[in-house]
Amino acid sequence: MLTFNGEIVTATVTDQNETEVFAQAHGVTLALDASEFDRVPANGHPVTGFAYENQAGKARLTTKIPTVGHDHYAWAEVVEVRRDLGVFVSIGLPDKDIVVSLDQLPSLNRLWPARGDRLMVALTRDKKARLWGTLADESIFTAVANRAKPAQMNEDVDCTVYRLKIAGTRVLTDDFFLGFIHPSERDAEPRLGQHLHARVIGVRPDGGLNLSLRPRAYEAIDDDAAMVLAVLQHSATGTIPFTDKSDPDAIRTQFGISKSAFKRALGHLLKARLVEEVAGQTRLLKATHE
Repeated sequence: MLTFNGEIVTATVTDQNETEVFAQAHGVTLALDASEFDRVPANGHPVTGFAYENQAGKARLTTKIPTVGHDHYAWAEVVEVRRDLGVFVSIGLPDKDIVVSLDQLPSLNRLWPARGDRLMVALTRDKKARLWGTLADESIFTAVANRAKPAQMNEDVDCTVYRLKIAGTRVLTDDFFLGFIHPSERDAEPRLGQHLHARVIGVRPDGGLNLSLRPRAYEAIDDDAAMVLAVLQHSATGTIPFTDKSDPDAIRTQFGISKSAFKRALGHLLKARLVEEVAGQTRLLKATHE
């Protein structure tokens, strides 16, 4: 049993061969990969590194210190999913992944992290000195978060899901802002650890962001509506002399589509509040034209 499993220790070199260096700490001999050194240290030389037991149960030491540690949280990528155990995450060790127990994961399997997702974890040791990953709680995310500013309204953000609640999904953006996605702003509930692309729809007084996974109105319109919108945007006045009451032949000559298709396109633009009909014309709303 490696009682200091997952700790940073200083060991004394005792031996080496062509591929490994051996060092002793607290009466335990640890093996290091010789390729970690430009020059293999001599016997009696101290070496500091991260001590752990690899998948085969052998005591190892590496000078390449993982970002995840005891009481030190960092993102770790999910590399394997075991429904009977939990998920394995990589913390940068070549021959050891860390398990996040199923006890910490959502009760619904479909909301479990998938391979390639990431979790904010620290290390913990059980009574048998085995290493496990423990998920960061709300206080950790609050501690690392920046305070959002009103100018971030309508920005695009990339974020990672860190908590699933009945009220909605909590995320941390890549720029370390806390975000919240209400169920009405998504088509399906994201997985824990899933990386998302969202947009800011509100900046709260507490410095958090309200986010949406739904596209902007102009991003959700169909090809015909996009074409009509483009014509309007290229008009010097932001208007066209066409409405849903216009002559079908004139519509086909101008836009190359039927009147019914034009009416559907115009309906999408009106519903998205991108245009308005005024005095026999269709006009871009001011914010869109600018």
